[in-house]
Amino acid sequence: MTTNVNGNEVVRTPDETAQKQIAQKNGAVRKVSASERERVRQERIARARLLWESRRTLAKALVCSAVLCAGATLLLPKSYEATAKLMPPESSSGSGAALMAALASRGGGMLGGLAGDVLGARGNGAVLVEILESRTVADRLIDEFDLSKDYRTTKIEYTRKMLELHTKIIEDRKSGVITITVTNGNPHKVAAMAEAYVEELDRLVAQVSTSSARRERIFLEERLKTVKSDLDDAANKFSEFASKNTAIDIPAQGKAMVEAAAVLQGQLIAAEAEASGLEKIYTVNNVRVKALQARIGELREQLQKLGGSSSPTEVRDDNSLYPSIRKLPLLGVTYADLYRRTKIEETVYELLTQQYELAKVQEAKEIPSVKVLDSAVVPTVKSGPHRVLLTLGGTFLALCGSVAWILGRKKWKDTDPSDPGRVLVEEMGVAVATSTRRFAAIVSAARGGLARVWARRTRRARPEAAETKRGDAAGVAQTSP
Repeated sequence: MTTNVNGNEVVRTPDETAQKQIAQKNGAVRKVSASERERVRQERIARARLLWESRRTLAKALVCSAVLCAGATLLLPKSYEATAKLMPPESSSGSGAALMAALASRGGGMLGGLAGDVLGARGNGAVLVEILESRTVADRLIDEFDLSKDYRTTKIEYTRKMLELHTKIIEDRKSGVITITVTNGNPHKVAAMAEAYVEELDRLVAQVSTSSARRERIFLEERLKTVKSDLDDAANKFSEFASKNTAIDIPAQGKAMVEAAAVLQGQLIAAEAEASGLEKIYTVNNVRVKALQARIGELREQLQKLGGSSSPTEVRDDNSLYPSIRKLPLLGVTYADLYRRTKIEETVYELLTQQYELAKVQEAKEIPSVKVLDSAVVPTVKSGPHRVLLTLGGTFLALCGSVAWILGRKKWKDTDPSDPGRVLVEEMGVAVATSTRRFAAIVSAARGGLARVWARRTRRARPEAAETKRGDAAGVAQTSP
């Protein structure tokens, strides 16, 4: 119960009392917040005045930092970028899956990590990006361009990391175009490196492909080697047999020899008939009879050579150019066998050669070829360092450091000397200064010891050098006339 202005007593409910208390608290909070804002405002003004009074110091720091940053950026080496763009590979029914399976089967390294892509939905572009980022490609580029000297690394792992930092390989999700960007200090070398990425990608894709056409091509290639060896062996045997037995063409030779034998047989019959008639007219000692008998003997001898002997142990006369008629059937069997074998091997070789060429064409179709959209060219404009930005950034940081130093020094001076934080910092500073003086004393003592050792060695070396000079002078005096 409370009393109003007129002195009347007023009864208040609990809700009204609680609302009045809350209102009083809000008023107090507003007063506190207003005073706090005023205090913060005064502190900001004081800091701004301090910085304004230290404007000369800030200007000196700004100028010095700008000069130092500009000089430091001038010492940085230039860098160039070369970019090559690849068209997205055409998707085929078997080539992409076969290539992915090959990469997964290799295992180990980044190529082995592609096993998940074999059954996944990632396209050939993602696989090509993984190949470009693989350890195999990186090692070949490191060896080809001797990147250990460029990056000043002693271990291959560090060189791979540096190459990864200087290379960006990005695949555009919409178009599928693969962009290869390489950074190096040599413009010609950076262009060659970008082109080497494309060449290594093409070579490695063809190497790891396990398509059906590739397997067929490898099988035919091995089969061709075997058939070529068999063909050469059959041809050599056939040529040796034909040369040894003068068997050029057995059927033609047989026909020609039978015709020649028939002609000789006819001439023999005619000569014998003529001789029989002459023997009835003249004596045996007649010249015409003797000549005719000699001709008959020669014809019989020629027929004997053509016909040969029926003995299986007959040895062909070395003076005979061709085999006898009796031996032609025996030679014909071997001749036909060797000829047939040679023709079979030749036919097989021709068929396999045709299939081999077709398999090579099919393999080239199935392998996802690398199509270059933009070849890497030698850059003429450097890509870095951005000296203006680096200078502005370094100057800004130096200015921020100077402001922080001025404000920190002011706060340090305003801090009570008996403050525990200040006492701790002073103790730490004293400890660091003491350690520094001790280390400086140790370094000075080490330098003095080294100087004394060097002086001793120098004093010892001087007499020896003087004796050597005197000995040389004496030798010259003795040799002079």
